[in-house]
Amino acid sequence: MSEEEKPEVSEEEEEETEEETETTEESPEEATEEAPEEEPEEEEVRYENAVNKGDFIMMEMTGRADETGEIIETTDEELAREEGVYDEGRTYGPRLVIVGDGYVLRGLDQRLPGVPFDEERDIEILAAEAFGERDPANVQTIPYRILRSKGVNPVIGAELEIDGRSAIVRSVGAGRVQVDYNHPLAGRKIVYKLKVTENVTDEKKKMGALIGRRFLGIDTGEFKLRKTKKKLRIGVPDQIFFSENIQIAKRGVALDILRYFEELDEVEFYETIKRS
Repeated sequence: MSEEEKPEVSEEEEEETEEETETTEESPEEATEEAPEEEPEEEEVRYENAVNKGDFIMMEMTGRADETGEIIETTDEELAREEGVYDEGRTYGPRLVIVGDGYVLRGLDQRLPGVPFDEERDIEILAAEAFGERDPANVQTIPYRILRSKGVNPVIGAELEIDGRSAIVRSVGAGRVQVDYNHPLAGRKIVYKLKVTENVTDEKKKMGALIGRRFLGIDTGEFKLRKTKKKLRIGVPDQIFFSENIQIAKRGVALDILRYFEELDEVEFYETIKRS
């Protein structure tokens, strides 16, 4: 077709054509998705004269079930005796807690940062962050004969182990036994009264606290600590030579120290016997 035969185009049609061309040119840019902006990491808050995550602290604490007031744990020997919950097999006194590492209930662990040193505090822990909510599916009925065949004598209120699971007998009758696999404190709010008595910052005191956690009732000052660049030697006092589970305790101490002192590669225990 010659130029003379080409149809005439109005100014409005020319403008529309230009707009379409511009749109077509911009579309590839529009189709390209922008990379999502990375959210900046939140800086961990650091507290002055108060507990921070990762701190080695010594803490006095008493936890009670909110509904009944019954003590679930305490570091206070006198209170334990008064309340009738004293346990001769336990060692009472301030307890080592490494904040954020699960040394206490999750809900309590999360609320420790910011707690002032040497100040009594009451902290409430909801059931979900303590021993969990009660699950109706964990309450089951088992034929009496099956339990008897496993050597289990079900008595109401008794705590049993059935197929590797802990359970409480809720009822017995008509050849059937109702057992509850929920934790005895499931569904309960726990209230703690606590006081941080010491913030342990000295390296040897931290090691001593880790040792004391495994060797209960032994003066940690009796252990001799000798540290080189990559190795820690621990002298074991003679009063624990014949203690039960000493090898398990020693292994636990070694693993704890290697975990919290990354510059160390080895922990060695030695014993010294002197002439009497």
